Amino acid sequence: MEIKMIESGSMRPTFGFSYAKSLIFLEGASKVFKNDELGQDIAIIAFPALVALAADPLASLVDTFFIGQLGSVELAAVGVSIAVFNLVSKLLNFPVLNLTTSLVAEEDSTESGHVSEIQLETGLSGSCDVEEKNAFIASEGSHCPMDKNHNSKAIEESTGTQRKTLPAISTGLIVGSILGIFELAFLTLGCGRILDLMGISKDSNMRRPAEQYLWLRSLGSPAVVLSLVVQGVFRGFKDTQTPLFATAFGNIVNMILVPILMFTFGYGVSGSAVATVISQYLISLILLMKLCKKVVLFPPKLGGLQFALFLKNGGLLLARSAAVMLSLTLATSLAARQGAIAMAAHQICMQVWLATSLLSDAIALAGQAIIASALAKGDFELAKGAAFRTLQYVAATQPLNSVAFVFDGLHFGASDFTYAAYSMIVVAVFASGLMLVAASMWGFTGIWLGLTVLMTFRMLTGFLRVGTASGPWKFLRSL
Repeated sequence: MEIKMIESGSMRPTFGFSYAKSLIFLEGASKVFKNDELGQDIAIIAFPALVALAADPLASLVDTFFIGQLGSVELAAVGVSIAVFNLVSKLLNFPVLNLTTSLVAEEDSTESGHVSEIQLETGLSGSCDVEEKNAFIASEGSHCPMDKNHNSKAIEESTGTQRKTLPAISTGLIVGSILGIFELAFLTLGCGRILDLMGISKDSNMRRPAEQYLWLRSLGSPAVVLSLVVQGVFRGFKDTQTPLFATAFGNIVNMILVPILMFTFGYGVSGSAVATVISQYLISLILLMKLCKKVVLFPPKLGGLQFALFLKNGGLLLARSAAVMLSLTLATSLAARQGAIAMAAHQICMQVWLATSLLSDAIALAGQAIIASALAKGDFELAKGAAFRTLQYVAATQPLNSVAFVFDGLHFGASDFTYAAYSMIVVAVFASGLMLVAASMWGFTGIWLGLTVLMTFRMLTGFLRVGTASGPWKFLRSL
């Protein structure tokens, strides 16, 4: 809160900006589609990301089409299983994805990212300070006295390479590997109990296909986590073309295999699940091979890994993801309790609903990467321009959901994880309570009313944070 003097000499409080600055989101709106450097940067990141993001929903829509040929029971069963898999996957994996993106963008934008190349070529370890490293370059061959025993080994391991080593990459890969194994065990061992909680009892005609599909899909959990972590690394480097190639290729393979396994070999819903798992491991393998050419996956010394930072901010994003996904899962569970027909309709609506958010997700990704990099370098003008430009893109082209998604990208880019988590928990609790009441009164319509309220307040909390220039957005007051 700011305190300003008035003519009588007394003081009165004014909150946040002046009236003129209350319209801050409109700043530069006339240049929203201008082909300047910022616009080009956003387009270069967002367009390949858009195509890559479209690959998964497109593959899901193809799966939905083929599974729908088996009947409404199978379609509903797979819808429940996908909701469960997405709940566990997004609850645990997307915090790692977003943290990796932001941290890699920050590290790559500071001197540490450039010094690491020198470290790999010369054998200098992180315990040497910047002056010692610069002195090494000047002398072309002296050694850091603290690391003489380590130099020869590092030189042997990195001869002829220009690869970078960033702690966020190694940390993300280790955390992702552990999460993948945990998810595999959780979903395979708890499959039956999970479906009970989702309202698919043992007597339900949806139980058998749902159990088959979920158990098989869980086998791909390690590949899903690792591929998301590696995509986060490439996003942090502002490279969305490599993930595009990998995900597009993997999903094309998936779309080819689905009808073959389902109908030619007669595996039904199990064939769809197996095809998806094969494509997930293929995507993960391609991404890891590409990443190995650009970075050192695991540095010689593990002391610089950022497990504490991942646990702290990851815990906040975990709480936020839990609030979002539990609300979406509640909607699926309520739909499942209304029968196979209602659940099948809900599955189709949900796929279309998520598919329409692709552009906003791509723009949010571009905003996250640019803002994280800009703030790491202290370039507040660029961070401001990227935040407002991405919001204006969405406001001009997309409805309610998209603005909410872009605010997510802005929060993550500014490392505003605490606000993102707590605000989402409050919004999700309110929306979920409303959904329960509305579903009991209006059924299917009530469920989607609750989802609409969820996204509305999710958007408004973003406007509140950035519009009042609070938290990490305080720099907007001086610009």
